[in-house]
Amino acid sequence: MKADLIGLLFPRRCPVCHDVVEDRGERICRICRLRLPYVREPSCRKCGKPLYAEEKEYCRDCASGKHVFRQGRAPFVYDEIMRRSVSRFKYGGRREYASFYAEEILRKCGREAALWKAEAFIPIPLHPSRRRKRGFNQAELLARELSKRTGIPADAGVLFRVKKTRVQKELNREERAANLKGAFSLGKGTLPYKKVILIDDIYTTGSTVDEAARILREGGADSVYFLCICVGRGN
Repeated sequence: MKADLIGLLFPRRCPVCHDVVEDRGERICRICRLRLPYVREPSCRKCGKPLYAEEKEYCRDCASGKHVFRQGRAPFVYDEIMRRSVSRFKYGGRREYASFYAEEILRKCGREAALWKAEAFIPIPLHPSRRRKRGFNQAELLARELSKRTGIPADAGVLFRVKKTRVQKELNREERAANLKGAFSLGKGTLPYKKVILIDDIYTTGSTVDEAARILREGGADSVYFLCICVGRGN
């Protein structure tokens, strides 16, 4: 009775089209489920971006060997459908999308991520001023949902954003790397983990994940991986 009343007052919205989900117990519209841009094989063995040539094993970025992280995965390609979905999640206050994203990450990437034997999920932090304006950190919400489903702790108390950076999507590759230089720091004390998974919403050039991974490795982590909602397209 109570659940039915809540459903009437606050109907579940599809994270893809934002319409009310009619099917009871579902998180997403039946039609939208078919529209989801899942990462297909072949994909980069390191960052998980989809590749256009079957004979390739790595995207151009990862083939250069410059990344600090060990490996990463995401269930979705960052296209217009996911751009709108993630935008509502981050800027439209649709915090409930985090549970859907977490389920999809684990459904599509969970088996491989389990091989990493991580000790903690560490969300990419927001600068305090940006967090106050938004009201929450989307990566932290996602890390908590992943923690609920795996039993791996989500720790938002080890990595901090100490530099207010420009919005990454406005910058090219070189500008992104420079923008993030010195953006993160570790909390007091030594890092209590050796294997960690960074959590973020979107992976494109890898600048954010690399800078965070560099700080974590300087703090004592042996292996840093990542899980995201979306990755860009490989080349």
